[in-house]
Amino acid sequence: MTGKRDTKDPGSLSRRDFLRGGALVGIGAATAQHARAAANANRQATATSGSAAGSPVLRGRTRIELEINGTKRAVQVEPRTSLLEALRVHITPPLTGTKLVCDGGNCGACTVLIDGEPAAACMTLALDAAGHKLRTIEGEGTPADMSPLQASFCEHDGMMCGFCTSGFIMSLTAALEANPAANEDELRAACSGNLCRCGTYPQVFEAALAVAQPKRGER
Repeated sequence: MTGKRDTKDPGSLSRRDFLRGGALVGIGAATAQHARAAANANRQATATSGSAAGSPVLRGRTRIELEINGTKRAVQVEPRTSLLEALRVHITPPLTGTKLVCDGGNCGACTVLIDGEPAAACMTLALDAAGHKLRTIEGEGTPADMSPLQASFCEHDGMMCGFCTSGFIMSLTAALEANPAANEDELRAACSGNLCRCGTYPQVFEAALAVAQPKRGER
């Protein structure tokens, strides 16, 4: 009769060893996942606090002051508020001459002048406009006292539905102030971001050319 057989194989893995190893793997995975989650939370908190950029985080409504048509106007806006929304909704009384059409910077109906340069109000944050000189269509003239360009638009039928008109006038005003003797090609280039769905382009540029001061020797 032989002795007790030794069933322990040095190359085999017991059930106890298998369970112990599985538990260690699970604990290690959970620890790594927790570490990754903590690192992500720390990065998000750092980005939110603005510590990396050294700038404060703005939450809720913020009071800012906008200089519009030569007058300083206080307004409460959220950080995401566009200049267009600030003008049309949050300013009291509202300035609705700047039109909301595409709301994507594609049509030019919301064109205003920022430090004399045309800009799409729908693509400009109100916070970024603070500290700059803003001009809207309301500052160009009134029905009783129109600017020369506005009067020329009326004389040459440079409008139909009117949604694009204020944007065209602001773009053309900037162009004519920069170059009073601008020719038609230059005026068209200045309005390359303005669209008229009614197709009144010929009358628009007739109106602008009637205001432009021709160079000496030109008719």
